Amino acid sequence: MLAASPNLTSKTLFSNRPLSLSMLTGIRNSFVLPLRTCLKPTPLRLVSWPPRGSSSSSVRAMSSSSSSMEETVKTTVAENSIVVYSKTYCSYSSQVKTVFKRLEVEPLVIELDELGSEGSQLQNVLEKLTGQYTVPNVFIGGKHIGGCSDTLELYNKGELEPMIAKANGKTGQT
Repeated sequence: MLAASPNLTSKTLFSNRPLSLSMLTGIRNSFVLPLRTCLKPTPLRLVSWPPRGSSSSSVRAMSSSSSSMEETVKTTVAENSIVVYSKTYCSYSSQVKTVFKRLEVEPLVIELDELGSEGSQLQNVLEKLTGQYTVPNVFIGGKHIGGCSDTLELYNKGELEPMIAKANGKTGQT
């Protein structure tokens, strides 16, 4: 193991305190941690977004069976114009929810980390159906459009709003 020596320190930009090797490791690890937490399997509960007091969205109970879960996902996606599978603590999921809020659209948001013991099972089903394990996992008009970067790209190109309008016209929902 490499021992830290006084020669491995540097001055920080904002103070004259030396920056040690262990501080650098802590900084590096703090940037990696949020990505890891968005990827870890977590419990699962269906909720709607925006939270309480907003317009109601359908909430579905999930069964333990993978094929039942697949059917539930397919039904949920088909019956709702916009569905976002999310985790409450994921910054990427928050960005997508913010975009929809900015567009004054209320998608059905399913917070996987609040669904109890079936969260990782549902996340595995989503991976099987979409090829994407990470959240957010976004569906518009019954079609999987991808995750955060895909949604933001569509938004920045001006293609997200027409896609939402078409989906809302098809289902009559907002």
